[in-house]
Amino acid sequence: EEQDRLLRNEPDQPQNPKVLRIAIIGAPNAGKSTLSNQLLGRKVFPVSQKVHTTRCKARGVVTYEDTQLIILDTPGLTSPFKAKRHKLDEAMLTDPWDSMKDADLVLVLVDVSDHWTRNCLSKEVLKCLSQFPHIPSVLVLNKVDLLKKKFILLELVTELTEGVVNGRKLEVRSAFKQNSSSSAKSPLQITPASPPENRARESHCLQETDRAQEGCSLDNSSNVRASESSLVPEEAQGPKCCGPRDLKSMKGWPFFQEIFMLAALRGEEVDTLKRYLLMQAKPGPWEFHSGVLTSQSPQEICDNIIREKILEYLPLEVPYGVIQVTEMWEEGPSGELLIVQNLLVPRKSHMMMLIGRGGKVISRIAQEAGQDLMNAFLCDVRLKLKVDLKS
Repeated sequence: EEQDRLLRNEPDQPQNPKVLRIAIIGAPNAGKSTLSNQLLGRKVFPVSQKVHTTRCKARGVVTYEDTQLIILDTPGLTSPFKAKRHKLDEAMLTDPWDSMKDADLVLVLVDVSDHWTRNCLSKEVLKCLSQFPHIPSVLVLNKVDLLKKKFILLELVTELTEGVVNGRKLEVRSAFKQNSSSSAKSPLQITPASPPENRARESHCLQETDRAQEGCSLDNSSNVRASESSLVPEEAQGPKCCGPRDLKSMKGWPFFQEIFMLAALRGEEVDTLKRYLLMQAKPGPWEFHSGVLTSQSPQEICDNIIREKILEYLPLEVPYGVIQVTEMWEEGPSGELLIVQNLLVPRKSHMMMLIGRGGKVISRIAQEAGQDLMNAFLCDVRLKLKVDLKS
């Protein structure tokens, strides 16, 4: 009731409100929801190792002083073929595009730990960027903590930006050198983009320095360091809408304004990105009351968190066929939330997998989901899960 009231009420506008609508796009499982949760400071979006955990666009709201950030967490950009394979709704294909239409800024998230996909942006991401060339875009390299060889980040940046950042050409002027000492660790110091007031106008986020006085310092255990990298100005040209033929030959996007390197799961450098986003907000009315954290209803948050656990504990394609039906949602005598949800599966074999031997799997799902719901709702939650065959 409180959430409904806050969503229905007019926002409590400050004297000089500022707002920024941010679309987070990227391949499935790049860490979009994890980053959204870290920016919000609380887990309201589902997170899983499996792809397509986020099934529809949802909004998160960060309110800080007179500024409101509206985060558009979207499903991973995917192809119609893959959508059919995972039995995904039509919304999974259209929601990322709809979010782009509303956005003032787009964050393109890339999982740098995935060596199969990290060297180029997916065709779906490039197509999305090319359709909305007027929207400023920022490249976010995620999961950098999982990289042992940090010098790879410089190579990835060159490829994912086509060698151009903010209208300036990136040049790595000398090759990577192997350190002859096998025992010494040579740290690779990378200064990522920081808020404009913290850096000179001419400097940029990819300058390697011997002292990391700002930004993040990334340890490099491979004894390799990039000897020199710099940005050489070139004539800045605004992005133009690229045709299908242009996209075929593109691996990266040469119109990113900034680059950030972070580890969303551990929260590393997320505050740096958050400060930058707050700086980009423009004068405009707030869309939500300052007490709102997400546009989702409590029931939607509950469904998402339970589905997250089902995705974690069921193999292959099995969890994508589960239908969730909430049978009870009541407040108990001591103010606790009582929830009963029925999980409908298409086959008896799926039912046995979901229940597990001695009911261990379904008990673990209920226990972990219940804990997450308590953290989200800030109250005691008693969650009961039942499993049935679809009639």
